[in-house]
Amino acid sequence: MSESQNGRGALFAGGLAAILASTCCLGPLVLITLGFSGAWIGNLTALEPFRPIFIGAALVALFFAWKRIYRPAQACKPGEVCAMPQVRVTYKLIFWIVVVLVFVALGFPYVMPFFY
Repeated sequence: MSESQNGRGALFAGGLAAILASTCCLGPLVLITLGFSGAWIGNLTALEPFRPIFIGAALVALFFAWKRIYRPAQACKPGEVCAMPQVRVTYKLIFWIVVVLVFVALGFPYVMPFFY
């Protein structure tokens, strides 16, 4: 089964875009919490102007992943990966984890003042 048929590529793109969207705001907090320090952490805020682009890319990728993952099992040929229930459940679980990451990236700038 190709990447375009199972939604794995769109799911990966959505996750990557969500992580990039949250690096400007969530990244410094996570690094400081883990014990990393230094003036270079402030350089991560340079990604802030690109945040809307990353969030838009994540939402578009999640739409295409949702479209592939939640299609009926009858659309898959018997024996293909997308026809196996275990794979479908795993993809759905990963999809919802990525959705949570995107919502964290969307909402974190609004709750960020409570952490700093």
